[in-house]
Amino acid sequence: MFLGPSFIYLILCLVAFLLPRSQIHRAFLIYFQGSDLLLPVQVFLSLCRNSLPGPSPAPRDGSSGGPEAGLRASDRISGVTEQKDKQTFRLPRRAHSACRLPACLPLSVPSTMRAWIFFLLCLAGRALAAPQQEALPDETEVVEETMAEVTKVSVGANPVQVEVGEFDEGAEETEEEVVAENPCQNHHCKHGKVCELDENNTPMCVCQDPTSCPAPIGEFEKVCSNDNKTFDSSCHFFATKCTLEGTKKGHKLHLDYIGPCKYIPPCLDSELTEFPLRMRDWLKNVLVTLYERDEDNNLLTEKQKLRVKKIHENEKRLEAGDHPVELLARDFEKNYNMYIFPVHWQFGQLDQHPIDGYLSHTELAPLRAPLIPMEHCTTRFFETCDLDNDKYIALDEWAGCFGIKQKDIDKDLVI
Repeated sequence: MFLGPSFIYLILCLVAFLLPRSQIHRAFLIYFQGSDLLLPVQVFLSLCRNSLPGPSPAPRDGSSGGPEAGLRASDRISGVTEQKDKQTFRLPRRAHSACRLPACLPLSVPSTMRAWIFFLLCLAGRALAAPQQEALPDETEVVEETMAEVTKVSVGANPVQVEVGEFDEGAEETEEEVVAENPCQNHHCKHGKVCELDENNTPMCVCQDPTSCPAPIGEFEKVCSNDNKTFDSSCHFFATKCTLEGTKKGHKLHLDYIGPCKYIPPCLDSELTEFPLRMRDWLKNVLVTLYERDEDNNLLTEKQKLRVKKIHENEKRLEAGDHPVELLARDFEKNYNMYIFPVHWQFGQLDQHPIDGYLSHTELAPLRAPLIPMEHCTTRFFETCDLDNDKYIALDEWAGCFGIKQKDIDKDLVI
């Protein structure tokens, strides 16, 4: 393991300045043995050996010294070039026969040449160290980024894994198992009932225990039944009604209105005639408001928008407000056609479970339950609409209650 490049070239500078030349060569060759820097160091030392003055020792093989004993710089460079591809640098045979490093080097170096060695080694060390210092951050960043990716991305969180769908099969199996273990998941029950499994693991609807209903948050959750009894919530009411199924009391029990039970004054005949006037005007204003707000909410269908548009653009239309019944009656006579579609539209909104052209007490509940506390004639009005007393209100009965003429009743308007 070698020291850092910056520290290496600093050592080269200090050693070149302090040590004799023979010790410099020996120290460099020992330190850089097996290193990638061995080749350039040997070339540099070879150049220094011929350029520096000093006595040459006698050759060991008995041959005479002289110019042939020393290896010229050009010959040594060519020898180095010929052996560049080899891992370990070997001097040409001529050099080995003439002298061996470091025996052929002078034992002392003049101070002037020592300064030149110091300067050259500084430049060489800086040149060798600079590229490596620039390369190190890149290598370090690559390693750090790779480690960061391995650390941050856990198995299954890789977007590629998700897109390929390595876990899709397992997820599907889990979903199938959930469905298999919970057949009630897709089994719907009406209000007041919950799904349970019988002995054959078949889903079935049973009455909900009223005590299992969530506790009410406030007075607004309470409801009043038609027998003038207050329930904590609609859940409590329907659960109780379910337990009375099959009995005469359970058959007659209905949710009357939203809110705790309170005194509802009786509806007089004079008041009963006023109720449809206010109700018609209210239905018309509801449709106009939906039309004005229905930009991208799809509150109305395209066919409904076309019909309401005519009402909205009619300058004779009575604006919404608390108007006296006399004004409402005159407006109905003058703008009768404006009220035909709103009456049909409301019937279609209520006729949902099932869509059969008749309104049951349950289907009427979303409309009548909020109205009763404000309009005490609501219950009597819907009772009088059921002309044949069959507990259902047909379209012609509904339209007749609001003053729509028989010839204007059209099932196609129930969109």
